[in-house]
Formats: sequence, structure tokens, C-alpha cells
Amino acid sequence: MSNEFSCGISPIVGLRFSIHPMADNFIKIIKGALREADTSNVWMHTDDVSTVMRGKQVHVFDTARAIVLYAAKTGAHVAFNGTFSIGCPGDSAGDVYLEKDDVLLNHPQISEIKQYVSSQFALYPMNNPDYMSVIYQEVARAKEYGVFNDSMHYASGLHGDIHDVFAFLEDSFTHARSEQHKHLVMTVNMSINSPSHKGDE
Repeated sequence: MSNEFSCGISPIVGLRFSIHPMADNFIKIIKGALREADTSNVWMHTDDVSTVMRGKQVHVFDTARAIVLYAAKTGAHVAFNGTFSIGCPGDSAGDVYLEKDDVLLNHPQISEIKQYVSSQFALYPMNNPDYMSVIYQEVARAKEYGVFNDSMHYASGLHGDIHDVFAFLEDSFTHARSEQHKHLVMTVNMSINSPSHKGDE
């Protein structure tokens, strides 16, 4: 098999996500968030189901957090569902967005926005026979970050300020890969401004 189709070769991080505002003006909220966030450091394409984002890890996480925050600041109950991936055999290491520097374009604008989020994440270390120890290690890391909420079937619960949760998710995404097993998938579900969160913030 050529390197072009080998796992773990490319440093490109991909994210496919959907945002679901529980509001009549959901189209305005979604388009407004996509427009307000600075997406110039990532490649993006939106279809009738979801949006895909690709680029350097620091910019994918920075842009994703901004989009979620800009949708949430409308006050609408917003759900975010995303799948992060790195090391996918189909990604090309020659992607032009890998040439971007590491300056975060959204962080200065969003860093002061406080937002409670209830979230769930799951890790899938591909082709790693020791995957459960990897997952347990990252759950322990979530507890160290102070964002761990609950154990549950098929996921682990996270909650707290969205900046703390995203910081953990990116850190976990970095550490869950190994030198031998570099293809990693992480799913994330977030609920923001839910009526059930009253008193949790």
C-alpha cells in the first residue's frame, strides 16, 4: 500500500459537524455563526446536512469553538454534533492550509465570552489493541481538568465553561494518539442554553 493511503501519515485534522439551534430562525443563527467566525485558516464546505472543516489542529479547534460560541450567544438552545479525525488515509499532506502559521484568529474575540456547556465525547483510537487504556487515560485527564461530569454508555460526560471543555478536548485529541497508532477519531456532542441547565452554570 502506498503512503498516500496509509493511516497516520497526514497531520491534517478534519471535523464534520452540524449545529442545530432550537429556534424558528435557525437558518439565520447558523449562517450568522459561520459568517462571524474567522474561517480563513481552514478549508470548509457546507452541504445540506453538515459542514466539513480541514486544516491544522490549532485552527480547526479554534474555528469550531468560535462557531459554537457565536451560535450560542444568540441565547438560543443550540446543539452541536461533531466528528474530529486525524491520520485518515484519504487526507493529503500537501494541503495548502498546513502552511498557515499558528496564530489563532478567533481566540482574541471569543476568549472573554463565558458560556456553560454540557457535553459528551468518545474516543476511537483506530487499530490500537490497547484502546481501552487510552480511553481510561483521557477520562482521568478530564477529571484533572475539572470538566468531567459522568460516566455513561458509549461516551463520557463533560461540563463547565466552554473554553475549559474545548481546551480539554484538544489536549485529549493530542494525547490519545501514539507513535504506532496515529489514526484517531473523536466524537463530540454539546448542548448549550438548554432549559435543563438552569442552576448548573
